[in-house]
Amino acid sequence: MSLADQISELKARALNTLQGTTSAADVESWRVSYLGRRGELAGLISRLPTLPAEEKRAAGQAANDAKNALQSAYDERVASIKSASRGDGEAVDVTLPGIPPAVGGLHLTRQTLYEIERIFASMGFSVFETREVESDEYNFELLNIPPEHPARDMWDTMYVSEDVLLRTHTSPGQIRAMRKYHPEPLRVILPGKCHRYEAVSARSESMFYQVEGLAVGHGITLASLKGVFQAFAQQMYGPDREMRFRASYFPFTEPSVEIDISCTCEGRGCTLCKGTGWLEVSGGGMVHPTVLRNGGYDPDEVTGFAFGMGVERPAILKYDIDDIRRFYANDLRFLQQFA
Repeated sequence: MSLADQISELKARALNTLQGTTSAADVESWRVSYLGRRGELAGLISRLPTLPAEEKRAAGQAANDAKNALQSAYDERVASIKSASRGDGEAVDVTLPGIPPAVGGLHLTRQTLYEIERIFASMGFSVFETREVESDEYNFELLNIPPEHPARDMWDTMYVSEDVLLRTHTSPGQIRAMRKYHPEPLRVILPGKCHRYEAVSARSESMFYQVEGLAVGHGITLASLKGVFQAFAQQMYGPDREMRFRASYFPFTEPSVEIDISCTCEGRGCTLCKGTGWLEVSGGGMVHPTVLRNGGYDPDEVTGFAFGMGVERPAILKYDIDDIRRFYANDLRFLQQFA
């Protein structure tokens, strides 16, 4: 069989094969097999220079006809598949890339929590996680809050049973951390979820996150706590954000302070700061001697500071958010800004 006849036979076979293709992938495979640089037609054309002059003309013309016919048929088949329709009659371009699945992101609370952990880790604090369901003993009694103590009214507690509750703060972790590390000095933060039965407002939620901080050792003073929080505020908000300490009362610290950060309204007044220009982000102080003793340490030998800060409020200050309720309203328009 002459080369011209072989090319004609190839053209007929290729056209017949093309009619059986049903998808873009099939058509592309057909193109590679017959019209590709290493396809069957290219293999036959490569033999043209070796032919006698009297055969070369006929074979060359057959090759051109085959190439044009196959290319035209290929283009028509691609167009036909592109115009294929779904059951509802809507045209679909099957050669377009698929729609990528939506990829989730970290919730703003979790992002802020990781940032807080990173900052305190840079100051030598390790992360110590404790239980969310606590006993009355750890949540109150070992923190210098006996059953009839009026300070219990400071926490609107959700009880599971008479002696079991959802922790109202992360402070119970102080006792657990001290008892684990005693008698060594320690420097830990205790992140976790807390629950209180209270009204929800622009600045308060019934479920929220806290990060407890605790340092116990020799020579620790209230100035140590102030230095730690100054370093935290500068890394979290930048050098221009102001901070202040106010005298306060907590049963498990003495003396006790509340720590405020200047509000994003810059003193103009808003619903978050209630017109004061300041937003409380943490309470703390020197660990009460009774609490140190309950944790296994001798208050005559060591001292310590502790603090408990929220996670949502620092995020509010960092990202200028006007309402804490946005965090858990499941509004993707809000959450995706930070994902």
